[in-house]
Amino acid sequence: MKKQARRKAQQPQKNNFLLWGLVALLILGLSAIWLTSRGGAESSGYPREISVEEAVAKRDSGAFILDVRQPEEWNEIHIPGSTLIPLGELATRVDELPRDQEIVVVCRSGNRSAQGRDILLDAGFTQVTSMAGGVTQWKAAGYPTVSGP
Repeated sequence: MKKQARRKAQQPQKNNFLLWGLVALLILGLSAIWLTSRGGAESSGYPREISVEEAVAKRDSGAFILDVRQPEEWNEIHIPGSTLIPLGELATRVDELPRDQEIVVVCRSGNRSAQGRDILLDAGFTQVTSMAGGVTQWKAAGYPTVSGP
């Protein structure tokens, strides 16, 4: 009699353990799917961030250079041939960007460009990366810049 009572007492604990194990597996699986979808640029062969030197090579090979700074920053200094779309406007202006061309997103130091890259990845762009160091590093490396609108 005591053995049966002990088995019955252990049964709910065993069921709870299995239930929590399944919940943990489900959470891990969903996390893996989410992380994979966020890493779209790397999984398609595009690094999430590149150096100034790599950005120069991409620009020289025909990549689209997207500057996400503010107009007053742009007027002060920008990369020749780049296009300005401020970060705050980017999500509503993605249709202005080429989907069949590599896009290198730049800003002053590299922080806003990473945010811009993520906006484009979320919008379905696949050939997009961010330039580390921004226009500040570009100028410090001696690459050409221009001023004005």
